Amino acid sequence: MNHFGVKFCVTTFGESHGGAIGCIVDGVPAGLEIDEKYIQNETDKRKPGTTKFATQRKESDKVRILSGVFNGVSTGAPIALVIFNENQKSGDYENIKSLFRPSHADFTYFKKYGIRDYRGGGRSSARETAARVAAGAIAKILLEKFGIEIKSGIFAVAGIEAKNLDFEYAKTSEIFALDKTVEKAQKEAVLKAKEDGDSVGGCVFVKISNAPIGLGEPLYNKLDGALAGALMGINGVKAVEIGEGVNASRLRGSQNNDQMDKNGFMSNHAGGILGGISTGEDMDLKIYFKPTPSIFLEQQTQNEQNESAKFNLKGRHDPCIAIRGSIVANAMASLVVADMLLLNTTCTIENLKKIYKQERK
Repeated sequence: MNHFGVKFCVTTFGESHGGAIGCIVDGVPAGLEIDEKYIQNETDKRKPGTTKFATQRKESDKVRILSGVFNGVSTGAPIALVIFNENQKSGDYENIKSLFRPSHADFTYFKKYGIRDYRGGGRSSARETAARVAAGAIAKILLEKFGIEIKSGIFAVAGIEAKNLDFEYAKTSEIFALDKTVEKAQKEAVLKAKEDGDSVGGCVFVKISNAPIGLGEPLYNKLDGALAGALMGINGVKAVEIGEGVNASRLRGSQNNDQMDKNGFMSNHAGGILGGISTGEDMDLKIYFKPTPSIFLEQQTQNEQNESAKFNLKGRHDPCIAIRGSIVANAMASLVVADMLLLNTTCTIENLKKIYKQERK
């Protein structure tokens, strides 16, 4: 599917080496001030070609708003966003047009659809995520009106983990590192893999703060399930942890339970979500990215005729997809929370009264 969300909905379109990528954002409440500069700034954070730690594909990623906004304000109509591709080098992929790149979606897309867009992976390329980031910026504009903040950064690269979380520092880091004391080692690991024609994996930390109690729709649209699904839908993500995550399986209930006193929760092992509904505490998430599958070492594979083959990849690729993936993870978390916020507005009669400002006579 190319559609995401229930009330705050996003449909993306486009391919890596097509004319453009973009999205339709539907369900944005009328009257929201749409800051085009902010949308562009958010999109620029994941823009390729800006540092030696990312692909050197040069794209301006200029976001154009085609509809749904008038005089800087949302009209309630669908908002169409488009980003034109400017620096395709489809010739880099001629030597693999009948080969399946290991750990890419080439194999499954071809087997499912019987059609192969070999130019940079086509629709399965992470190039598509630029549209998600642009849509996520609109979601963040909405969330800011309610004081909800979503922060992110790089927690680990090649197993080198942050000891401290500094989201303000991450904003200034070339790799969005959360801990400046390990940033140098993380950078060196990325550059060493790049020098070797290889790649490394990484982990992104996302923190959602100031969300109200009650976000999430039991039983089959739980907040944690929606967040995990959205984040797992990002290219290259192999696992998502919420709160204590995997470590909870190693604890006793007496260690993992979040006890309460008159002031509220005394700990937050649950990561801000209980029963699929937000508790009002911070939501802490870790998102794990595999090493970039596009590497420059000779590899064994199969062609479309099921024959064994060897190949060497060409092109321009990120040595660590987690780095720019941290911006995409932030955007997807923002979209989920915005959707849940709108879904939550009609769950009680009192909320309905507030919305429509009507009282029974």
